[in-house]
Amino acid sequence: MSLEVIAPGALALLQDRGRFGMHRIGLTNGGPLDPEAFNACNRLLGNRSGCTAIEISFGGSHFRATLDTFFCVTGAGMPLAVNGVEKPLWAVHPLAAGDTIALGFAERGCRSYLGVADGFDIEPTFGSTATVVRESIGGLGGDKLQAGDLLPFKKVSERRCFYLPPEQQPRYQDRATLRVIPGYQQAHFSRLQQRRFFSHAFTVSERCDRMGYRLEGPAIACDIDGILSEGICFGAVQIPADGQPIVLLNDRQTIGGYPKIGAVLSLDAARLAQLRPGDTVHFAPINQHAAHNALHLAHAMSGRSRLLERSP
Repeated sequence: MSLEVIAPGALALLQDRGRFGMHRIGLTNGGPLDPEAFNACNRLLGNRSGCTAIEISFGGSHFRATLDTFFCVTGAGMPLAVNGVEKPLWAVHPLAAGDTIALGFAERGCRSYLGVADGFDIEPTFGSTATVVRESIGGLGGDKLQAGDLLPFKKVSERRCFYLPPEQQPRYQDRATLRVIPGYQQAHFSRLQQRRFFSHAFTVSERCDRMGYRLEGPAIACDIDGILSEGICFGAVQIPADGQPIVLLNDRQTIGGYPKIGAVLSLDAARLAQLRPGDTVHFAPINQHAAHNALHLAHAMSGRSRLLERSP
């Protein structure tokens, strides 16, 4: 039994925490663009970490359940309704066989995560269910969800209906400041170019996807045109020949030959992935020690977030 896809919306993909240890054979990570919202979805449902959920970009999705379970939607501000009745996000709701779930188009942010109790039962590919369409792996046949797809899950009759209070929910905005850890190629950017990069605003281009966000703003010059192809880390900020930065994300290629001025802190890359074309990005430098502390603080704070419970 399953969740039937009636309308997938602009883009809906099955994702778990991601595919790791496969760069050696050319496979990228995949996984949720906003791990904070993805992890909160599983935590609210009482699932183990990394259970498979649906990443919905921009909204407009519609589903029908054929089995009793509980579900939760976290992330961008997409209007949620069950059988036409409005329901809150960041909360667990019961779902009976025959019920429908409708998600409107995002009013704030652009990525949401729909999970069910115990996660969707999807066969892993190379150790993960994460869908990477460019590589045709993960999910259902390595492709985005289509109308008529059936997403299997197990029947769950009891689950505590937790919710995350509004004051603890992320606030998605139309601008973000991304902290950048300088890389070893930073020396190829003059002090003037580095100052230009860190002091000017950039705009999210229409050319943004799960591979990376291309930004538009003042051209950043480098004293080398290219490098020998090398491994690319998550959040790497490439500067191609036109000088317009590209922040590489989950579905990035595993190697590349553009110079990189640094790498965006993973916490901030999640905020970037909630921006839409036309939104504003600023960069700020951060050293490795401060980045390490920021990650530990965020992990500690997420563990302290207080889930409240309501009656079904």
